[in-house]
Amino acid sequence: MLEIKSLTKRFGDKTAVDAATFTVTEPQMIGIIGRSGAGKSTLLRMLNRLNDASDGQMLYEGTEVTRLTGTARRAWQARCAMIFQQFNLVPRMDVVSNVLHGTLNRRSTFATMFNLYPQGDIHKAIEILDRLGIAEQASKRAEDLSGGQQQRVAIARALMQDPAIILADEPIASLDPMNAQIVMDALRRIHEEDGRMVIANLHTLDTARRYCDRVIGMRDGRIVFDGTPAQLTTGVARDIYGAGADFSEAATSTAIETLGKQGDLAPA
Repeated sequence: MLEIKSLTKRFGDKTAVDAATFTVTEPQMIGIIGRSGAGKSTLLRMLNRLNDASDGQMLYEGTEVTRLTGTARRAWQARCAMIFQQFNLVPRMDVVSNVLHGTLNRRSTFATMFNLYPQGDIHKAIEILDRLGIAEQASKRAEDLSGGQQQRVAIARALMQDPAIILADEPIASLDPMNAQIVMDALRRIHEEDGRMVIANLHTLDTARRYCDRVIGMRDGRIVFDGTPAQLTTGVARDIYGAGADFSEAATSTAIETLGKQGDLAPA
């Protein structure tokens, strides 16, 4: 389905992603882990074509996505929906309208200017919100919701695109543990029930082990691990994060970076 061949992104003299290579032959839920600055977000942004690759190829069902331009590129971005850590909602707009923004790629300029939506799309948006347990929030402004609720609105907006792939860039990094579990449960359920591929950047190992079928570890822009959650041992995690023997799995990438400043680990 998805084939990544030596995908590379350089920003000036810095190589953010260095020859990333992996293949996904069936819909999976994949977690990408690594310390801050490992290249995880840049990799997802290349997959969605928000960033162009410096080198390498990405193919999906035989189509070379890295070469798409114009309308074809926008169509790919609809098939490969992106969910961000900071939600990227319109704060003063009601929830259902935020969800309907997932249809913008297939609407006319006139309809977009005057905020006109077909009744069928409105009903679909409410059905998706109901599926995510927040249909009662449909008429509220997005800024009035909790962080966990806003992230579920962002997931609903992605589902309105009817994507084949959902990319989630640190979707729970800013959430408390209870809301983080709700969001991850929702993403796992979407993967299982819809057969959609989900690729998520994650910052805790227990989350990757609990929810993902496959885990990819990145360090300094390179993929240094690609295996099952069972293969993600503490020793492997220590190598991914460039940590010493005192590495604690409870540490997030931010905590590891902080330890580095104290001399315990190499700085990020």
